[in-house]
Amino acid sequence: MPFLNVQIMQGHSASQKTALLKAASRAVAESLAAPETSVRIVLQEVPAEHVIVAGEIGKRMARVDVDMIEGRDEAKKAALMAALNQAVCSTVDMSGDEVRVVIRDVPKVDMGVANGISAKAAGR
Repeated sequence: MPFLNVQIMQGHSASQKTALLKAASRAVAESLAAPETSVRIVLQEVPAEHVIVAGEIGKRMARVDVDMIEGRDEAKKAALMAALNQAVCSTVDMSGDEVRVVIRDVPKVDMGVANGISAKAAGR
């Protein structure tokens, strides 16, 4: 059950943000072979004056934080990073060097799933 928190700069259209959410969801499902029904994404817009990159206030950036159940190998994680980078770039007109993806593995006993049980208890 991957959870994503996507941060982008303010100023993108509603259609761009919708496209980003859909593309990111597909990217997770395809790169991890995970059911799209298990993907959860929150999009946050950040004012330019609240961002500093390489010493420059308001420099364009996007960050995608992924929390997911432990167990994916390095190749799957690399595929996920590449797919999410592409999803951001293709929907909100950014270059790949402006995007960062952070993946965190969550132990199965620390990830709650449907009905308030752990992923381990659910057999995942």
